Amino acid sequence: MSQTVTATRHTDAPGLGARFVRSLTGVFNPAMTLFAGSRLVPIWGIVRHRGRRSGREYLTPIALQPTPDGLVIPLPFGADTDWCRNVRAAKGCVVRWKGEDHRMVDPVIVDATAASAFFPQPLRALLGPLGIKTLLRMRFAA
Repeated sequence: MSQTVTATRHTDAPGLGARFVRSLTGVFNPAMTLFAGSRLVPIWGIVRHRGRRSGREYLTPIALQPTPDGLVIPLPFGADTDWCRNVRAAKGCVVRWKGEDHRMVDPVIVDATAASAFFPQPLRALLGPLGIKTLLRMRFAA
């Protein structure tokens, strides 16, 4: 008797808004890394992480929102993006935000409904239309 084992992946497939944004990332990400993480645009940061297999260091621009003990990062492309998987596998990363590097720990995927309380109303209202169903929550390292 044989058993079939199926790999499961998160079901938070990107919505229409996220698919549109993804089509622009080839141009958008290199431009964003020039000023993301600076004091100029406080809702943008840069995640510095290492590849799970390659060990190579990557810089990924992200939108973020502070929480009392850390940050939440919307995941418009879902939790299975390479950068998110790298951060979770390493159990943390460094986020450049407001001109400073912050060591982040304890990455956990949270539902957008649970994390929406951290966002001001104008931004909270955008989560659904952009197809953001999950967020990555991390704490500042002590």
